[in-house]
Amino acid sequence: MTQTQKKQKAPNGITWGMVSVILISMTIVLILTLIKIYLSNQIYYESKKVNKMYSQVEALKAEQKILMQKVEALKYKNQVTDTIFVIDDGNP
Repeated sequence: MTQTQKKQKAPNGITWGMVSVILISMTIVLILTLIKIYLSNQIYYESKKVNKMYSQVEALKAEQKILMQKVEALKYKNQVTDTIFVIDDGNP
């Protein structure tokens, strides 16, 4: 009789322990997935900001080169113009 009683006491199907383990593991997976999604979004938005700043820096560098060329042209023109006036002032 003891064997039949043991067979009857053996759990058949899903127990509360199994359900709790499944729920806990699903919760852990969900939390880790949400953390990954959050971090991916943060990285994406930060990289957008960095790319925008990088393009602005490149535009400013190009503008600086143009301005430096204009400054050099004005310096050259000023030096040439000054020498012409000096030569003209000496011949009256």
